[in-house]
Amino acid sequence: MALLIALLTFVLASAVCLLILFSFTRNSRQDVIQRRIEAVQNAELRGGANVGVNLIRDETMSGVPALNRVLLKWSWSSRFKEFTRQAAVDTRPGKILLISALLAVLGFVFASAMHAVFPFPLLVGLAGGAAPMTYIALKRRKRLRQFEESFPEALDLLNRAVRAGHAFTTGLGMIAGESAEPLAGEFRTTFEEQNFGLPLRDALQNLAQRVPLIDVRFFVTALLIQKETGGNLSEILENLAHVIRDRFRIYRDARAKSAHGRLTAAILIVLPVAMVIGLDSVNPHYVKILYGDPLGLRVLWAAAIWQVIGAFLLWKIVKIEV
Repeated sequence: MALLIALLTFVLASAVCLLILFSFTRNSRQDVIQRRIEAVQNAELRGGANVGVNLIRDETMSGVPALNRVLLKWSWSSRFKEFTRQAAVDTRPGKILLISALLAVLGFVFASAMHAVFPFPLLVGLAGGAAPMTYIALKRRKRLRQFEESFPEALDLLNRAVRAGHAFTTGLGMIAGESAEPLAGEFRTTFEEQNFGLPLRDALQNLAQRVPLIDVRFFVTALLIQKETGGNLSEILENLAHVIRDRFRIYRDARAKSAHGRLTAAILIVLPVAMVIGLDSVNPHYVKILYGDPLGLRVLWAAAIWQVIGAFLLWKIVKIEV
């Protein structure tokens, strides 16, 4: 039995390594063409552009035909694909789901091979399955935060370009050429979209769709209103950059004043788990009743559920949106 478990673990680990290896062997040129086609079709769906030809977008979600058909039927798969792109992960959703499933099975098999009590292998499997999505979510959050912090400097650069007499689209190209990632990549995409014939209105709306930040929506809305009603574009950009900087200053002040509450919340969340692990290492017989008795397992499940609810409420209290 132990040999069978070891063989199954080896096969699953090899499959995970192969999937991770092939997940990043994408055709970059094909991805660029696909993004441009998607930009045009997004504009057509909003009714803002009519290219006069039928463009077929590659909606491949997975290299496995059966899984691809299933994902295409679900509406959340397109949102998941956009979620991964916002994290700059060029891996198809189907591969991510397969990797998550294999990591969950591997975690469950490893924990079961260690002769752990039943809830522990299940928790290890769930943690392994959630690891890829957690990584993508953290990477997306970090990327959007970097974009948001560099956005006021991009607005200043665009403002200076407009004051110097350059066209607005030229200013977009200057941001793409002189800024750092991820700001440069997103504005380069916007510049290339309008440069290849997509109306500026639709290129800006695609930018707001790719970067789901309130500052970007303010930027796009202000530009569209200025384009329709007129006004001083330089003054609009200057005021918008000033508002974004003030919002960041207030946000940092709020985080500094809520640091004590966040630390208290972290301690209250970690303390019960740390106490159980510490007692189990110091006196295993004292805590064994929680694992061996059916009533103890019910108490553990109830405590885990209330712990998750309490952690959610604590973080909602200390998290201040500005």
